[in-house]
Amino acid sequence: MYTPDVRRWTGISAIAVAVFLGIEGTTKITAGDRPELDESQALIDYTVATSTQTIIVILSDTFLMAFLIVFLACFRQLVTKARSDLQWIADITFGAGITFVAVTLVGDAMDGGAALAVMGITPDASVIRTLILGHSIMFGSTGAVLLALTSATAAYLTFASRVVPRWTGVLAAATAGSNLAWAIVGLNGTSPNEFFAVGGAGNAILAIFPWLVWVFCVGVTTVRGARPGTHKSGAPLATSAPR
Repeated sequence: MYTPDVRRWTGISAIAVAVFLGIEGTTKITAGDRPELDESQALIDYTVATSTQTIIVILSDTFLMAFLIVFLACFRQLVTKARSDLQWIADITFGAGITFVAVTLVGDAMDGGAALAVMGITPDASVIRTLILGHSIMFGSTGAVLLALTSATAAYLTFASRVVPRWTGVLAAATAGSNLAWAIVGLNGTSPNEFFAVGGAGNAILAIFPWLVWVFCVGVTTVRGARPGTHKSGAPLATSAPR
């Protein structure tokens, strides 16, 4: 039975992630800025006006996360095929990434709950506020810690296995640093206009976006074929006879 090519699917999944990220970003731009959480009526009006956009974003994010699972599995396979001794570290990368996916989907469910809370029923500002805050924390500092672990171990795996170019490892290390920094400073209030606030622009710029850029870069490089110094199967070339 035909076995799908792991490098090709690494690239396909990464490109799909970029596509769905573009859909999310475009949709969020059309939604505009959320009002302050203590402006109850404005918050209700905003949630009512943007409920359709919110559902589109959540649906796109669900597909994005599904392709991230494929990407993480492919990356682990590339590494373990080249260096079986690195499997335990690759498992950490995969496990942390999968946990991030799960946390994000729970956060999306909260955000979707806020949108559904204004469809056909009397909106309650306190319910909407609670759901938005829960989503912001999970998508913010909680997710950033998990992405920092995923990125840091992925950087080590890149340097050790050479299954993807070294510069992607440098990018992963930088991504780990930016996510760790955001996890520490990203709990500074709830105002959407504050860069370092929960749900502020800093979350996208310092945490989520850099990691998805790394995913895309790794995916693109893998479809170009085996790395220099490796067999087509991914196993390292022997440089000397065993002693």
